[in-house]
Formats: sequence, C-alpha cells, structure tokens
Amino acid sequence: MSRETISQSISIVHPISLSHGKNAEVWDTSGKRYIDFVGGIGVLNLGHCHPGVVEAIREQATRLTHYAFNAVPHAPYIELMERLTAFIPVSYPVSGMLTNSGAEAAENALKIVRGATGRTAVIAFDGAFHGRTLATLNLNGKVAPYKQKVGVLPGPVYHLPYPSADNGVSCAEALKAMDRLFSVEIDVNDVACFIIEPVQGEGGFLALSSEFAQVLRRFCDENNILLIADEIQSGFGRTGQRFAFSRLGIEPDLILLGKSIAGGVPLGAVVGRKALLDNLPKGGLGGTYSGNPIACAAALATLDAMTDEHLNTWGSQQEEAIVRRYQAWREQGLCVFLGRLTGVGAMRGIELANPDGTPAPQQLTQLLGLARDAGLLLMPSGKSRHIIRLLAPLTIEPAVLDEGLDILERCLKQLKA
Repeated sequence: MSRETISQSISIVHPISLSHGKNAEVWDTSGKRYIDFVGGIGVLNLGHCHPGVVEAIREQATRLTHYAFNAVPHAPYIELMERLTAFIPVSYPVSGMLTNSGAEAAENALKIVRGATGRTAVIAFDGAFHGRTLATLNLNGKVAPYKQKVGVLPGPVYHLPYPSADNGVSCAEALKAMDRLFSVEIDVNDVACFIIEPVQGEGGFLALSSEFAQVLRRFCDENNILLIADEIQSGFGRTGQRFAFSRLGIEPDLILLGKSIAGGVPLGAVVGRKALLDNLPKGGLGGTYSGNPIACAAALATLDAMTDEHLNTWGSQQEEAIVRRYQAWREQGLCVFLGRLTGVGAMRGIELANPDGTPAPQQLTQLLGLARDAGLLLMPSGKSRHIIRLLAPLTIEPAVLDEGLDILERCLKQLKA
C-alpha cells in the first residue's frame, strides 16, 4: 500500500497498516495480531470497538449525523455537557464547550483566560506537550520536532522546570526558578495563567509533585492568575480515578479534555469555572464540527462505562500487574538498560538508561522493533525518546495484559549495546 500521497512530515512509529481491533488487540492488513500498549496514544481507555460506544455511534448515525451547535442546538450536545460537567470532581459550578480535539481545547482556553484576565502571558513547563497547532506549539516544553522551521510563535510564553519525583526535579528547585522568572523575565501582574499536566504524557509519564501543585494553586490565587490542568492524556481514568488533578489536592480553574473522552471518536472539551467560560462575547466560542452529534453519543456511552468503581478496579489491577512485573525484572537484573518506572496508576512509563544513568534512546528504538515483531505495540516518550509509555486499554483482559508483559520481558532481555 503506497504512502506517497501522505506528507512525509508525519512521523510513523510503527510501519504497519492496521485493519481492525477488539479491546486490547489489533490486526494488521496481513492478518498479524498485536497486543496494543499504545491505545491510539491514550485515546482508547475503553479499548477498540467498545460495544457500548459502537452501539451509541450506530444508533445516533440513524438519527442525526451532524449539526453545527452554534447554528441550531441539538440534544446530544446538551445532554453530554450536563453529564460531563457533573463528572468533573470540583466544588464550584462548571460549564464548558466541546471542541474537535485536545489541542483545540487548549487554544480556546487561551482565549478564555485572555478574556477573563486582560493579560496575555502564559507559564508552561519543561517537557510539556499541549498540541501541534500554532499557539500550542509555543506551550510545548520541547523544540524538536514541534517548533523547528515554523518561525515566530504566538506568545508571550515562559517555561519552568517540571517538578516530579520521576525526573529528580524538586519542588524547591521549581520554586526557585519561578522566583527568578518573576524577578528577571516578567512582571507577575502580566501573567494570565499557568498551564500544567498533572502527569506529563509526551514528557515521559512524569507525575507532578503534589507539594508544588498546592504551592502553585495558592500563588495563583494570591496573584489573580488562572490555573489550567491539561488532562487530555491523564484524564478519564488513566491514573485510576476520573482525573489526575484530584491526587494533587487542588482544583484547577480550567480543565482540558480530549483523547479518551469519546472512545476513539474525535472530541475534546474545555471545562471549568462558569464565570470564566461565560466571559467572552457571544460568538467568541464555537465551531462547525465541535460537539458533533455522533461524537457526543460516543462520549455519553463512554461516561456510562466510566463509573468510579470501574475506574478504580481497572486502574488498580493494571497498576499492580505492571509494578509487580517491573519489580521482578529489577530484582532479576533482567536488562542493564532497565531504568526507572515512572508515572502513577495505570499511566506508567519504563525508562531505558545506560549503566551511567544517561538516556538510552537507541535501545528504545531496538525495543520498538523487537516488540512489534513479537506482536506487541509500544510507544516512546521523554525528552530523549527513551521512555516507553504503557497505554493499554483499562479494559484489557488480565491474560492479554500478562501476555503483553511477557513479550516485553523477552524483548528487554534481547537489547544490545
């Protein structure tokens, strides 16, 4: 199958073509089966072709396939926003808007905070990833490949170190950098918002320091700065609870949603304090496809499946299996390149590092190929592309999860210097 008509600027991790999938398994066009630890990069927390989502899509497609909500409202959008805002675990009144993607949610959040604060500066974090659109590129805490050759980006945006036990950056170090930023680079009164991932995705599945999160929340309150939590990858049960910010003991002002919000159908959202979402003029928010009826139906079916009991059970079972296996590998001395286990809950990364502790991206590239040949799909992450992200569906059958970890174990043994 030729790919000559597809832009060569799109990077392909696995040079295969998929045909179909079921829960945590996929098959390529030659009929080969793979266990999927990529999950569409965190989109398929409920797996491929979840029966409830498929039925909701099928039923909605017989009723109404599309209407632009800002032209004429439709019932699926209204019902989803009622259900979604009730699903957000915060103490304040919530409203929001639907978008086509997580990146579009981030773009709209920037408009919302500008309108609410009258300020333009944004503080993001090293290792961050918030999208590939022009404004979100500048939020990303990594130049290559996202910011290369695109020229001057919308700003002003500043970056701070991301404090996490997973990367060795302490709360004190991050706060020291923040103090310097406001002493040297920018007046705190010009800052509209901080945007932060409670668990970094592209950055290597790094869990944010709860101490820092609470200090940051107080700092924002004291200086009339808004706090945005990007839950696009960490949300909808990935860490074993509805959203990862809950483990930090804070409530953000705005929350960015996407990926697993609709079982694989393109959809995103920005939700948060009602007064913020209502501050722009009529027509300031909206979009032709935003909140498409079929996507809304898929999202409603997704919420039906994501009870707290299910999320807790799925998350704890997957976390226990991964942690148990990783600890056994460490005790066995399975592989000299086996580094740290990062992340929380079922959102876990495995670092590949040289014996001196430096990143081992070449070994990760080896591992991707070895695992694919053996029937397991993996996804890289981290600044040096040296951390495996484990994003199996939360609904994966225990036997299939164990099979996938068995393959990973065999492939780690085969890594060469």
